[in-house]
Amino acid sequence: MRFEFDLQATDGAARTGVIRTPRGDIRTPAFMPVGTAGTVKAMMPESVRETGADILLGNTYHLMLRPTAERIAALGGLHRFMNWDRPILTDSGGFQVMSLASLRKLSEEGVRFSSHIDGSKHMLTPERSMEIQRQLGSDIVMCFDECPALPAEEKVVAASMQLSMRWAARSKEAFGDRPGHALFGIMQGGVTPALREESAKALIDIGFDGYAVGGLAVGEGQEAMLGVLDYATGFLPTDKPRYLMGVGKPDDIVGAVARGIDMMDCVLPSRSGRTGQAWTRRGAVNLRNARHRDDPRPLDEDCTCPTCRGYSRAYLHHVVKADEIIGSMLLTWHNLHYYQDLMAGLRAAIAGGRLAAFVAEFHALRAEGDIAPL
Repeated sequence: MRFEFDLQATDGAARTGVIRTPRGDIRTPAFMPVGTAGTVKAMMPESVRETGADILLGNTYHLMLRPTAERIAALGGLHRFMNWDRPILTDSGGFQVMSLASLRKLSEEGVRFSSHIDGSKHMLTPERSMEIQRQLGSDIVMCFDECPALPAEEKVVAASMQLSMRWAARSKEAFGDRPGHALFGIMQGGVTPALREESAKALIDIGFDGYAVGGLAVGEGQEAMLGVLDYATGFLPTDKPRYLMGVGKPDDIVGAVARGIDMMDCVLPSRSGRTGQAWTRRGAVNLRNARHRDDPRPLDEDCTCPTCRGYSRAYLHHVVKADEIIGSMLLTWHNLHYYQDLMAGLRAAIAGGRLAAFVAEFHALRAEGDIAPL
């Protein structure tokens, strides 16, 4: 079986469909929980699946440093290593090299850097990134790119984008022919329409199984990000999946889907869960707040996740304040469940031609805010 994208319905620019892979279908729009180091923090893999997730994201940079891609390959690949038998997408490592590594030296060949863990020296190139992702055995592989932080001068963004396009061509050659596995190109170009269009044309000429919109959620703000998506998705093929990297908050996701994005990932639901924050239909709830300490209600009375079915806000407040591990587990479980419920709602709304009403209700509930304690 080869990698395929079945576009099933549209509503305005929004789309819903299915990405078909040998390891299972991915319903789109899809949110991918982030398993940075081979684990979605505070979650068992089967629990992540129970939230409705069809695919996870793994991180090339982190896994190449620890435990190493070679060790994972020797143990049967990332799916077996982390006990997840569904699709996995791995990013290329380019963003983490930019954001985490020290002594970073960029050249046409690639990036030489020192590990943020132990200072060891490494070289990451398009060819090496493809090799690592092959060793991991990921189903969707991302081409190696360079991602400058925003804001940046247009000439800096242009030079970075053009380098990324040359690296994309090298990534495609190094990826080779791998039936059942997919390679995605990454559009760059900052917030400049002409650069985004140039990048998209270069990627389409190379030819990829899917296309990501990269270089956003790196400091430009939501308004600018959505402004780019207003036109950038129109530069990409309609018959291939579109992936917005590193996004985001629920309102970012809704805005991106309405503009034609099919896939997203973000550490936010799990990271928030570890810091006492829950995401609900009415917005974010801080469980550290004293107003929850005597509240017997669940986080969300309409939520069917195990956290909302079995635990009160008072209990969640207690375990969060006491720094008990179960607090991180319960809030992460709820957050991931909420995100997957949101994606299911978006898919149904698009299929039914009622996305505008869904978006209006989403914003209305958030505007009301979390209801006051009893």
